[in-house]
Amino acid sequence: MTQLSEAKKGNLTLEMKKIATEENVTPGYILEGVRKGEIVIPKNLKRSLSCPKAIGKGMKTKVNTNLGTSPDYVDIDYELKKLNVAIKAGTDTVMDLSSGGDLNKIRKTLLKSCSLPFGTVPIYQAAIETIREKKALIKMEKEKIFEVIERQAEDGVDFMTVHCGLTQQTLERLKREGRVSDIVSRGGAFLTTWMIANNKENPLYEEYDRLLEIAERYDITLSLGDALRPGSLADATDRAQIQELILLGELAKEARERNVQVMIEGPGHLPFTDIETNIFLEKKLCQGAPFYVLGPVVTDIAPGYDHLTSAIGGAYAASSGADFLCYVTAAEHLRLPTVEDVREGVIVTRIAAHIGDISKGVKGAIDWDIKMGEMRKKRNWEAQINLAIDSELARKIRNESRPRISDVCTMCGEYCALKLVDKVLHPEKKVEKVKRNDSSNESILN
Repeated sequence: MTQLSEAKKGNLTLEMKKIATEENVTPGYILEGVRKGEIVIPKNLKRSLSCPKAIGKGMKTKVNTNLGTSPDYVDIDYELKKLNVAIKAGTDTVMDLSSGGDLNKIRKTLLKSCSLPFGTVPIYQAAIETIREKKALIKMEKEKIFEVIERQAEDGVDFMTVHCGLTQQTLERLKREGRVSDIVSRGGAFLTTWMIANNKENPLYEEYDRLLEIAERYDITLSLGDALRPGSLADATDRAQIQELILLGELAKEARERNVQVMIEGPGHLPFTDIETNIFLEKKLCQGAPFYVLGPVVTDIAPGYDHLTSAIGGAYAASSGADFLCYVTAAEHLRLPTVEDVREGVIVTRIAAHIGDISKGVKGAIDWDIKMGEMRKKRNWEAQINLAIDSELARKIRNESRPRISDVCTMCGEYCALKLVDKVLHPEKKVEKVKRNDSSNESILN
């Protein structure tokens, strides 16, 4: 039994009912979207999930947070702090991309503390364990890959990135293309190294049926990874990337036929003008499957600000039809993110997602903004702070400003446009005497 198999039978699952309430749509809308493959609900059958999420057409644009150790920095407690701050900041899903330390222990620890859908990239663990055990990535056996996938599925992982579209043929296309940045996907790099050294086909493609069998048994949502995503603007929307996307569309169709939920991963680094085209191609070639994009980062020249470059791209991507944004932090391309990097990355990506939701006309999205506008007109500062996507920061800035007149801010002070116009447009309203923060009682409104 999977969410997709139940939808095909016309059966509403508990998750569909919960999500319908959260998304402010009918349960039938969710069921039909899942049936068509336009909506996915990542939830492993082995796991009890208190906060199920839906990703796809008509749903709020979702945000993912990547966590995990590196070979240079292994601290499970610190990763738990990142997890907690990401959840508090409003992330919708979490992925463990750990590459250092006890990978099983790290994953299980994070899973135990996570009430949200949880994802992994199994090829990381398969490659890293092979290197530790056999001292060479090229000695990895295909059985190792599927054993790790099964192990992670048994732990309760809800969705997995699998680079099934990386084949010997697409690699040949890449070689002929001649890229600036070649391959920037870590999973793609692991598989490419193994495939070239052994002159063998990608096991995830060659034994795709085996992968689907595991995914169906646990109801794991497959996130078909873009191993050939562009890592610089110069490589965007090239033949290698699009050939991989065409193949992912074919694999997505096969997955649905096996009752396996599937979404498609996308770039990456893209010029702003390529974003709409990339989303159109994904939706067309992959039969409307949910599109999961990293950023996209829309310029390569802003290390330290890539949470902003990706939020700019993410807002346009979501507006154009992307369903799922993977956050990018200020640490991207520079180092492992800190707790504060994670928090800020989630917030700016949520802003991008919300902008997209307004543009797409997601039900109720603009209501939040309308409410904020109403509270600004009333100069209700407490309500504005509570409505802010980052109330903590809004309160801090407000408290630091110390306006002389308590119902305005220090930008305009007594010349506040809202306050002036409110009195002249609505003279019938009683103007309350407002306590000033200094000893003066003067006001141009008196």
